[in-house]
Amino acid sequence: MLKIALTGNIASGKTTVEKILKSKGCEVLDTDSAGHEILKNCEEVKNAFKNYDVFENGEISRDKLGKLVFSNPDLLRKLESVVHPKIKEKIKEFFEKNCHEKYTVVSIPLLFETGMENLFDRIVFVYADDDLRLKRLIERSGYSKEYAEKRLKSQGLQQEKIKKSDIIIYNNGSLEDLAKQVDEIFRLE
Repeated sequence: MLKIALTGNIASGKTTVEKILKSKGCEVLDTDSAGHEILKNCEEVKNAFKNYDVFENGEISRDKLGKLVFSNPDLLRKLESVVHPKIKEKIKEFFEKNCHEKYTVVSIPLLFETGMENLFDRIVFVYADDDLRLKRLIERSGYSKEYAEKRLKSQGLQQEKIKKSDIIIYNNGSLEDLAKQVDEIFRLE
């Protein structure tokens, strides 16, 4: 089984690539969704942030938690120290569950930041220009420009990640262009 990491900075188009792959029958683990599940159910995270205003109706609010940690690097590291090892376990479980597949894809935005690149045989990086990513992030999430820029800056530079990747998908064009690149890379048609 070929283990493929699908990565890219926020608002680059990873989710769209995931949808294309899933529509073609490819097994894909979305670590963002896994992370959301961990936040929802992990007592360790709840205890780590119990003294902060990040709860709504007894549950962690991702929006409140995000605003807190993206304005405080120490709290971001605290959150990551709990969540990232649990994500790594989810990835290993996914590989075991799908070991009969020709290849599996794990969508993992913070691949390089977490140091998990050694779990994979190939790294596919989805690239989009920074100004386009900023526009997408504001439109899709309703963030202020200032907060959206903070989120963009919280991840490493795209050019550095491109150097560490095996394959680059350029997502500055149309959905058709993106789908064509995905089909060529994954030989889905």
